[in-house]
Amino acid sequence: MTSNYSASLLDMVEYLKQPFGQLAWLINAHAAGQPDRIALDDGEEKLTWAETAALVNQIATQLQNQGLEKGQAVSILGTTTVRYALVYLAAIVAGGCAAPLTTSATPQQLAAMMADSGAGHLFIDHIKRAELLDSGVILPPLYHVMMDSVDDCSSPPSLFEWMADEGAMPVEFDTGPDDPYNIIYSSGTTGTPKGIVHSRQMRWYQMAVGEESGLGLPGQATLLSTPMYSNTTLGIFVATMAYGGTAILMRKFDCARWLELAQAHRATHTILVPVQYQRLMDFAQFDEYDLSSLALKYCTSAPFSAELKAEVVRRMPGALIEIYSMTEGGVVCLLRADTHPDKLHTVGIPWRGSEVVTIDEKLNRLPTGEIGELVGRSTTMMSGYQNQPEKTAEASWYDEMGGRWQRMGDIGRVDDEGFVTLLGRSKDMIISGGFNIYPRDLEDVLLKQPEVVDAAVIGVPSKEWGETPLGFVVAAEGKELDLLAVCARANAELGKTQRISALKQLDELPRSHIGKILKTELREMVSAT
Repeated sequence: MTSNYSASLLDMVEYLKQPFGQLAWLINAHAAGQPDRIALDDGEEKLTWAETAALVNQIATQLQNQGLEKGQAVSILGTTTVRYALVYLAAIVAGGCAAPLTTSATPQQLAAMMADSGAGHLFIDHIKRAELLDSGVILPPLYHVMMDSVDDCSSPPSLFEWMADEGAMPVEFDTGPDDPYNIIYSSGTTGTPKGIVHSRQMRWYQMAVGEESGLGLPGQATLLSTPMYSNTTLGIFVATMAYGGTAILMRKFDCARWLELAQAHRATHTILVPVQYQRLMDFAQFDEYDLSSLALKYCTSAPFSAELKAEVVRRMPGALIEIYSMTEGGVVCLLRADTHPDKLHTVGIPWRGSEVVTIDEKLNRLPTGEIGELVGRSTTMMSGYQNQPEKTAEASWYDEMGGRWQRMGDIGRVDDEGFVTLLGRSKDMIISGGFNIYPRDLEDVLLKQPEVVDAAVIGVPSKEWGETPLGFVVAAEGKELDLLAVCARANAELGKTQRISALKQLDELPRSHIGKILKTELREMVSAT
């Protein structure tokens, strides 16, 4: 079946039921079976399945012609567009590994990610190229500028001058389940950002979810408004492609534009982070749009309040599924919010073979119902952190039989029915607008300021972002603090999603008897004001 692309819908459904398969086969099969259906649409450019498959194959062939090896990374940096999606798919089809880079990272962080991935190719848009060159970052020899719109090239789009000739087909590498599919870099980690490696088997499990998660419906049109460097987007995007749906890509989220697209395209599926749901619920004209085509809405990446879940269920058509997991994998919990109104305070139950338990501070398994650190395992766990085996080990817990579980970084409990309630994060990670922020990075930047002798950062509630970083600083002896100026200088060194919302000055930070900053007291201090 891997070489015959004249497949019926039944063939494709059966293919997706296999324990393992190839995205390349599916892309070419959809091109043969539904050539005129739109596969990708970003508002400025749209491609049919026939055009998509042809361009993906031309890009993949040229990657191989220029020396791409099996499993080698291909870096992608830019705004979410049809062109971005084509490159992502082509890297996989060519037998390589896609390495999407966060656009909010600093030039130095981006340089570290590219070096860590081992990518020989970088696909970059005009804006990010200018930013990196202005900062002094040296780009890889094989970098290619992704055009920003159809006005940048001929029609039908040639995409890149170096692309292989029309009709080119890449060599089929013998890629297996353990070969890398993509590397997703965490934003704002200390030192070299951690590259989270997903195997082809892991992504195949995500692609082949079918009716169990509501994907694969006839006429599926998925509206995506989070960036393509985010695992939030990629998990649903690859499944939409696997089932031959239409992916509607937003370059930047805007309430009015999202509603217009959902109505015009008769969107059946979408995934949003909680802050986006909040903005839609607060949008004055929300009820004026026809969203009746929506069959399924997902939410993930950040705390999702029970109150907001209830409002979304009440005001938006279709099922609402909250997904609790990590880019690293571990347990996958799903909450079907529209059918479990009494469980909205939870993140649902383990899904499709996932398991979750709690452990204590000594890493001992706890009985059901007891509060502890959550650890989980599933079919969608990462292979490990790129080039950081020690970090992979730190993030793992091994059970009595030697089985590896992922430490989720959260404190919670599991009730008798299997529903998981989150109570806090064990590592004080901040989630703002669906993105992870690690306070240590912000604290290090604050401590570089000459007037600051001590600093701490915590996350505080934000209606706009879900959470936002708040900093506490202590003045160096004999120094006066201009808090606005210090904050501005610090933010100039941070990525866009990391920026500190405000600073508060203290005479000293609360510490334990061993010198550890007591962030619980800082949070209580904020709550009391």
